[in-house]
Amino acid sequence: MADISIIVPIYNAEDSLNKCIDSLINQTKKELEIILVNDGSTDDSEDIIKSYKDKRIKYFKNKNQGIGKTRNFGISKATGKYIMFVDSDDYLREDACDILYNYATNNSCDLVVCNFYRVINDELLEEKIDTIGHSLKDDPNILLKVNLSPWNKLYKRELIIDNNIKFVENLKYEDAPFVVEALDKAKKIGQVSECLNYYVIHDNSETTVRDRRCFDILDIIDIIRVYFQNKEYMKDSVCELIVRIITNYNIQQRVQKDKKIGMEFIDKSFSYLNEYVPNYKRNDYFKKRNVFKAIIEKNKLITKMYCFLYRR
Repeated sequence: MADISIIVPIYNAEDSLNKCIDSLINQTKKELEIILVNDGSTDDSEDIIKSYKDKRIKYFKNKNQGIGKTRNFGISKATGKYIMFVDSDDYLREDACDILYNYATNNSCDLVVCNFYRVINDELLEEKIDTIGHSLKDDPNILLKVNLSPWNKLYKRELIIDNNIKFVENLKYEDAPFVVEALDKAKKIGQVSECLNYYVIHDNSETTVRDRRCFDILDIIDIIRVYFQNKEYMKDSVCELIVRIITNYNIQQRVQKDKKIGMEFIDKSFSYLNEYVPNYKRNDYFKKRNVFKAIIEKNKLITKMYCFLYRR
């Protein structure tokens, strides 16, 4: 049994795949299982994968199913004591697995998070996570401090399997509920202050492109809201998370491909806030914002005006 199973979903990643795989096979920690799942790529990704002869690599080729199903498939094939996720355009520091595994085992952690770099046009921007407690009960604001992406984290396999934690399928932003549930079910969360993950942002990546799939974020938010609805100690953190995500996606409608979709999204998102966070204008999120940004983000009409003027 490997110490860590690293799951890499792959779709048309020929430009970045070598760098990603190289960062995995060259880890200082050798007891790895590298699970490469080709999600129906139509480029040369498969040829690149097959060029590697490392026996630790397990390669699977599926028809295109989307990243949620692909990650769930990867989990079903994982046999390691711990699980990591690495996106095919990202890469790891060479000692990332060693550091995370040693921290997890030495401190009996179910989940460990680390700092990371955003990579934009080859520029490294360090992202530091605020100090967190050892569980959500101990520190409900972990929900606000930790990025809700599956990478830059090491998960005990038993945590995922025993609690049947899965990625949402057929929705964009599918990773947030997975990370939220893992954080909630973890009996002990650890934190490493070093930047071990390189998160690469492209101009046309899923992260930056806005189209009609932006409405999926409202479904994702609702999954998280319902999940925590009977946990009173999480109420404030969940409400702040909802406000933060919605206002962020509202402002992002300034780069929406279709102006009508952007205005429709803003209408729907404010309706959601009015229904589920009726006192949202007094939320702690806005107390942390620049006063002018807060004014824009609190008001539907001003948000729409901002997005309209930005497009011009």
